[in-house]
Amino acid sequence: MIPIAYHPDYVTPLPEEHRFPMPKFKLLYEHLLKEDIILPEWVHLPEIPPQNWLEFVHDRDYINAYIGGTLPPKAQRRIGLPWSGGLVTRTLTAVGGTILTAKLALQYGIACNTAGGTHHAFPDFGSGFCIFNDLAIASRVLQHLDLAQKILIVDLDVHQGDGTAYIFQNDDAVFTFSMHCETNFPHRKQCSDRDVPLPEGLDDEGYLQILARHLPDLLLQVKPDLVLYDAGVDTHVGDRLGKLALSDRGIYRRDIMVLSSCKASGHPVAAVIGGGYAKNMPDLVYRHSLLHRAAREVYRTI
Repeated sequence: MIPIAYHPDYVTPLPEEHRFPMPKFKLLYEHLLKEDIILPEWVHLPEIPPQNWLEFVHDRDYINAYIGGTLPPKAQRRIGLPWSGGLVTRTLTAVGGTILTAKLALQYGIACNTAGGTHHAFPDFGSGFCIFNDLAIASRVLQHLDLAQKILIVDLDVHQGDGTAYIFQNDDAVFTFSMHCETNFPHRKQCSDRDVPLPEGLDDEGYLQILARHLPDLLLQVKPDLVLYDAGVDTHVGDRLGKLALSDRGIYRRDIMVLSSCKASGHPVAAVIGGGYAKNMPDLVYRHSLLHRAAREVYRTI
């Protein structure tokens, strides 16, 4: 079984019909248990990180304004999620979950969060449903604790990880790799260490061939102490914010490729679920579970 991070606070109420599918986090956890993909004893509860850890990445004034509910309306609209005390707790807990997942990966070889992937958050503002950048914070925290020095972020969400790219643009200790739909959000892209823009409608075979051309070379080049993997399922043909055309099987093969490549080259990998916005909630939950199914399959051989 694989170690995972989950907390009941990963879910907080949003207005009905809001397009961010908040219930999926709890439903994913329940699905993983029901399908025996995980066992309760392998579930680890994250804690809210101390504020100084957030400040490794984000401006103190922005952190205080968001936590205190005093962000200007324009900045709040850019995030796209209505402020509430529950959402503050949810946001901080999910960041703690990615930090915990990274620590577990170093201990066990593979670990998965049941949330995470808030890669559109910049140092002083949030964007695209992302408030604090969990991938960036986890990277900085592990470096601060001297648990890892060289980190590779593999971002396979359909949207470019623009916030992450910006944060680490002049940092040789964190290598950012993003494969994303070239015509999708954000309209203004940042420069990752390696960007692979993909055409609309790309299918399984085309996608996997491109990934196979880049991933082994990256692992050999970067030689990371840890890989952070953003496994967004908004690459699916049925995702309403996607524009690519991967199938369920294609997403599973993608996740197997990433996790098994990391394992084969001896690099611990911490995975987060990233984006997914299909209207059919059972289908969406199943797609997110493919990451954990792939991790279980790869974990069996460790």
